[in-house]
Amino acid sequence: MEPNTTASSQSAMVDRTRAAIHEHRTWFLIQGVIMIILGAAAILLPWVATLASAIFVGWLFIIGGVVRLVATFSSRRAPGFWWSIVIGILAIILGFVIVANPLEGVLTLTYALIILFFIEGIFQIIAAVEFRKATASSWIWLILSGVIDIVLAVLIFAGLPGTAAWAIGLLVGINLLFAGIALTMTALAANKLPG
Repeated sequence: MEPNTTASSQSAMVDRTRAAIHEHRTWFLIQGVIMIILGAAAILLPWVATLASAIFVGWLFIIGGVVRLVATFSSRRAPGFWWSIVIGILAIILGFVIVANPLEGVLTLTYALIILFFIEGIFQIIAAVEFRKATASSWIWLILSGVIDIVLAVLIFAGLPGTAAWAIGLLVGINLLFAGIALTMTALAANKLPG
């Protein structure tokens, strides 16, 4: 493919993206503002957001288990039929247990969060050491991020079971808040884009 053709197709793709963002900027703004409000509420009331997250995860297990059973029964001759049935039933049972007693589900989710932070921190530090060979300065930010993840994991673990009440809700709130800010800023910037 010719370099001019590649450049013009990339330029056309950028123009289409800009036009789509400009056209839907109001929806981006509405979604961004709603996410900011929900994120702020989750940060202010992290125990409510944590409980809501546990119930949501419970329903995801229930729905996923039902979908798995339906898909498995529609393909009875596929290998692993009985294992798939067992996993689907276990997912449904686990979902009902979490929905019926979300506080216990919160503790389990908090343990999963601790493990995730710890493993992610270790891998970020390993990646930083690898990046150090290729770049002189940015690798330190990866190490810092990895250390922060490990410290968060240790702090949340050290505060159990008390931290289970707020850790997930606070992190969901922070995620919603920053995603909402990003969407809002995209929508505001889209006003300057050509229609």
